[in-house]
Amino acid sequence: MRMIFRTLLLWTLILGACSTGGFSPEVSSPAPPTDTPSPSVIPVSTTQVLPLTKLIATLATPHIDQPPDGNVTTAPPTFEGCAYMWAYKDLPELSGQLQEEIQALDPGATAWATAFGEDCIHSDGRVDFLVRETDFYVHRLVTDPTDFESFGNWILQVIQTIEALPDEAIVGPIPGFVEFWFIENEAEHLVARVPFEQYREEAGGKTGEELFRMFYVEP
Repeated sequence: MRMIFRTLLLWTLILGACSTGGFSPEVSSPAPPTDTPSPSVIPVSTTQVLPLTKLIATLATPHIDQPPDGNVTTAPPTFEGCAYMWAYKDLPELSGQLQEEIQALDPGATAWATAFGEDCIHSDGRVDFLVRETDFYVHRLVTDPTDFESFGNWILQVIQTIEALPDEAIVGPIPGFVEFWFIENEAEHLVARVPFEQYREEAGGKTGEELFRMFYVEP
C-alpha cells in the first residue's frame, strides 16, 4: 500500500513538470492605445490612387506660369541702341542769312537751307538728330525758260555766294547740294541740282549754258 502511494506521487510530480515546460516564454504586451491616432502607412503593393496635392503659390513658390521673380507679366526687352529714320531739320539762322545774300543778287529770288540726316529714336521716346549734310534750295522767277546761258551764270553766282558763308554755318560731315528752280509759272519750271563735290571736281572754269546743262535734270 505504501509502495503504491509513492508510485502515484512520483507520477504526479513527473506529469506536473512536463505540463509546465510545454508553455512558451511570455511575450511582452504592446503599449496600450492612446487618443492620438497613429499615422497611416500606405503598403508598397497598394493600387489605391491618392488625390494630387494642390500647389499653393506663395512668394517662395511662384506660379508655374510666372517668371522666377514671381511677377505675372514682364516688360518686353529693351533695345539699347536706336531706330533710324531719314529726316530734315530747318536751319532758320542760316536760311535768313542766305536769303539776304541771294536777294542782294535778285530781289525776286528765294532761298533757304536745311539739314539732312537721321533721327535716332530711342526706346524711351527720346529723339536725337544726326546731321549728315547741309542742303540749299534757290528759286528764281524767269520769263524765258530757254535762256540757259543766264541760268548757268546764275548758278555760278549762287555757288560762289554759298561758298563764302562761314564754315561753322555749314553743318554735317558730307558735302550737300544746291537745288535750283527756274520758275516760269506754277506749272512750268526747270530744275538743276548741283552737288558740291561734283561741282568742285568737274565744273572748274565752266559758265553759262555749259554749266547749266551739266546739272540740268531732264523732265
